[in-house]
Amino acid sequence: MYFAKKIGGLALIAAMLWLTACSGTPEAGTEPKQTPEHSQEQTPVQTQKPIPEQAPEQTEKQTPEQTSTAQSAATTESPQETETSSTGQPQDLEGLPPSVEEAATTVIRSIKNKDMKQLAAWVHRDKGLRFSPYAYVDTKNDLVFTREELEGLMNDSTKRVWRTFAGSGDLIELTFADYYKRFVYDADFIQKAEIAVNKGLGQGTTINNLNEVYPKEQYDFVEYHIAGIDPSVEGMDWRSLRLVFEKIGEDHALVGIIHDQWTP
Repeated sequence: MYFAKKIGGLALIAAMLWLTACSGTPEAGTEPKQTPEHSQEQTPVQTQKPIPEQAPEQTEKQTPEQTSTAQSAATTESPQETETSSTGQPQDLEGLPPSVEEAATTVIRSIKNKDMKQLAAWVHRDKGLRFSPYAYVDTKNDLVFTREELEGLMNDSTKRVWRTFAGSGDLIELTFADYYKRFVYDADFIQKAEIAVNKGLGQGTTINNLNEVYPKEQYDFVEYHIAGIDPSVEGMDWRSLRLVFEKIGEDHALVGIIHDQWTP
């Protein structure tokens, strides 16, 4: 009987030990719970490192680069736009060679104003300036003057032979000032003339050999033509003045002043 009670006590103790062992399972299970908690603590750290560290760095790097690129682009484009826009301004054209029309405009004004100094400045330095009283250019008998000679001619009282008058054949013996009134600016070419470039407008009985003496490949001319002055003579008083320029690159130098008019 005693033995049975002892066995029963041992069984009770074993049962209690078993219960104690079972109650330790949750304690063992707490370790896996800590492991996920530990992994969750590490995971955000690893995730946060690339995102907050890389994204701001890229944003901070790109923004200044883009800003500096835009600024440098704006700095580069601004002068170009200024140069392009200012190219059409008159002050920028002052240093450029004039077109033949622009050159002729300046020359005809100096002729009207008898500004011999400005006129001389347009004359070809080596070839000088030839004066032809009629359409036919006489390379042997037409008078040619250098720049230096031309400046003082208006006050020169010397009478020169400038060929012969059409029809009569008499010598055209005049001072430069008188020749100027008769065979240069003898009509208001600035106000009343029709203007053409490399095209003849007036045509009389005198042969026009301009393009033979001054080939178009090397020369340009601008003609000022007045169809008539007095209506009663029905155009028999027409006038033309042709300014001949040698083409020197993009520039022009005056080489000839050819007067033309109705001839019998």
